[in-house]
Amino acid sequence: MQVRITPILLSILLALPILGIFAALLMPSEQSGGVLAHLASTVMPAYAGTTLVLAIGVALGVASMGIITAWLVSTCDFPGKKIYEWALILPLAMPTYVMAYAYTDFFQYSGPVQSLLRDLLGVQQLPWFPEPRSLWGAICVLSLALYPYVYLLCRTAFLERSPRMLDAARTLGAGPWQAFWQIALPMARPATMAGVALALMEAVADYGAMVYFGVQTMTTGIYRAWLNMGDRTAAVQLSAMLLGVILLLLIMEHASRKQMRFASGSQRFRQIQPWRLRGRLAFWASLSCALPLLFGFVLPVIIMAYLAITSGQALSERYGIWLSNTLILASITASAGVLIAIWLAYSARIARGRLQEWMNRMVSLGYAVPGTVLAVGVLILVGLFDLSWLLSGSVVILIYAYLTRFLSSGLQTVEAGLSKITPNMDASAKSLGAGRIELLQRVHLPLLRRSLLTAGLLIFVDVMKELPATLVLRPFNFDTLAVITYQLAADERLAEAAWPALTIVLAGLIPVIILSRAMSRDR
Repeated sequence: MQVRITPILLSILLALPILGIFAALLMPSEQSGGVLAHLASTVMPAYAGTTLVLAIGVALGVASMGIITAWLVSTCDFPGKKIYEWALILPLAMPTYVMAYAYTDFFQYSGPVQSLLRDLLGVQQLPWFPEPRSLWGAICVLSLALYPYVYLLCRTAFLERSPRMLDAARTLGAGPWQAFWQIALPMARPATMAGVALALMEAVADYGAMVYFGVQTMTTGIYRAWLNMGDRTAAVQLSAMLLGVILLLLIMEHASRKQMRFASGSQRFRQIQPWRLRGRLAFWASLSCALPLLFGFVLPVIIMAYLAITSGQALSERYGIWLSNTLILASITASAGVLIAIWLAYSARIARGRLQEWMNRMVSLGYAVPGTVLAVGVLILVGLFDLSWLLSGSVVILIYAYLTRFLSSGLQTVEAGLSKITPNMDASAKSLGAGRIELLQRVHLPLLRRSLLTAGLLIFVDVMKELPATLVLRPFNFDTLAVITYQLAADERLAEAAWPALTIVLAGLIPVIILSRAMSRDR
């Protein structure tokens, strides 16, 4: 019985910050009603309106870029296709706040683009030039960084949906775009909705880019209410509202994935015969794939590398400290996350009933919770249980927050690996006298080596990029690469922020390369 109870208690422990937000919201408070009324009459409409516009803009941006690029590389043949197939996911390695810093420096009034245009036109002002630090600038940056979610899911949908229907459209004289609008796009609707939902969860949870752009969303409002205004009640109420929006998006994403099960036919895995594009069509297809890659990854990397190289500034003396802090946190969290993921996933496999599976899904909610909201939940727990000593000179509370936030990616990877191991192996091992622990050690772990490595890398990179929770929960004078990049950029010291930013991007390339290789093997 202990084998089943212990992982359930561990799941509850990891979900406590999320539960703590709703618990604190329901607690009676003399000032809670007044604070909520004050928020509703002052900043709440602006926060909600900006977040809504941001969500709509990002949804349109990621859907258009993700669907078009996925359709082109899945069903058409044109110059550069084999490169675009894997390169289009590279923006996943680019943190949104790094892209925001790069484009602000590139497109602002004193940047190279506006300076060149003013010299060419002989004017002092360009009133028609869009302001990068704006809501629309934030929408563009988030769309460029998050469209790979839609691209990956739609590409899979286009490749796996019955090629027979596309062949029938081809024999009836339909061209690529006609088949796209009338057949492929309706069939890929569940994948599109799932990808958009994932992108929106990231967008509404973003903090670093929004603060740098000066855009007031629900996430930035939580941080400002808690730390700048010292209003715990306001922060909790804003957190609960944003968490409700995130849960709604999760329900939408889950409903979309359930619908996808009914869309496959008997020809699911047959290779699609691509349309060969030539001349003008081939040029526009190649350009349509090149532009998201150029502006979503290549150009930001070039800008930050140029700033780092031409600034003439050597690496800071504290760079080694920032790097070691980041690596220590990421390594400990990744190691602990893999061990916990094995424990929870294996417990769900051997347990009878759905209780452990349901608890694992509850743990997975942490990935959808914004870092700022999670930090508020952790601080609420610290206050309720009088654990304030954890916040002084210790990184324990920070690692706990990371595990709550990022365990989902490792857990889902391990679960996917376990699902590929046939239960017949378990039955054979048990018939030979193997117990549960021996079965795990001698059968499952050797077969899960690749999945465990992938899970650890995903958690490792997520921790390296994480910003808002680290800002709130880190010990005094304990900085990571993400924190120092944010602080230097906030002080307009972009040249100094370039090196730590590039380090984060380099680390983010590791799981992206693994993912691209997996995509190549699956074709």
